[in-house]
Amino acid sequence: MDTKNLKAPNTTVTYDRDLLTAPTGNMYEAISIIAKRAEQINTDIKEELIEKLEEFATYNDSLEEIFENKEQIEVSKFYERLPKPHSIAVQEWMDGKIYHRDTGIAE
Repeated sequence: MDTKNLKAPNTTVTYDRDLLTAPTGNMYEAISIIAKRAEQINTDIKEELIEKLEEFATYNDSLEEIFENKEQIEVSKFYERLPKPHSIAVQEWMDGKIYHRDTGIAE
């Protein structure tokens, strides 16, 4: 995931309900799709963060020597400042970047 080019807002945004439901015609289906995408984004970000922090990991047998180096702190701060996964997913939905298929099941 390209975390440096995310356009999602970091603050709460109220979206027009009609715009959110337009691709599916059903609010619950739209929310379900957005929630699934948010879970995928969360997993990707978490895996990426763990991978980056592992680069700096040092292992020792003493639990008393737990510390973070400057690079770990900077990586952690970067990921803390990222937009939340649900915000990213909603932005992707609004931009038409999430593919979904109409299953044709009647309501």
